Amino acid sequence: MPENPSTPYIAGAPKRKFSNEELRARIPGWGADLDPADRPSVPKERTDLVTGAHWDFPERQPEKQPRERSIEHEFVTPVFGTAVPLKGVSGVMRRYAYRYGEARAAHWLILIAADRVDAGGSHLRSFLTLHPDNPVTESGVLSEFTRHGFSSRFGRNRADLKEQAVVPIIAAGPWILGGAAAFAGIRALARTVRS
Repeated sequence: MPENPSTPYIAGAPKRKFSNEELRARIPGWGADLDPADRPSVPKERTDLVTGAHWDFPERQPEKQPRERSIEHEFVTPVFGTAVPLKGVSGVMRRYAYRYGEARAAHWLILIAADRVDAGGSHLRSFLTLHPDNPVTESGVLSEFTRHGFSSRFGRNRADLKEQAVVPIIAAGPWILGGAAAFAGIRALARTVRS
């Protein structure tokens, strides 16, 4: 544990490195809401409340497997998720994404791509089981016809009307392309066997 942990993880009020005057001189507009007369929440704001924390720094969760680490933070948060450990190609992609800062588009685009790779791998693995994925029943497409799905899409000032035309292509496109690729592969294999 670092000697001076980051501010969000300490029990009491954060200790500032700079005084109000120094910050106001360095950052234009800093502290505009310090004067209680300027804040509309002051009559209801409670400053006498305590956090109730019984620690100065929370006990750290043991790290049994290496975790991806942001370059912007000194250490991993005291508690982190372990439900889905990194694995395969998507895990390599996720680790690579953390070489970029969280403010960079590359960080998030790689994480999104890794999610899609993981989803595709899960779909492919499902074909090796006795219960493969069923895109028709598991996607909720059938509810469009049985639960007023079509009528609920129009006439209520919905913000997503423009994207609704593209959604079937995005949802069904990979399955159609995968089926076409499988059909072409089987057809090519059958030609090879015949000749």
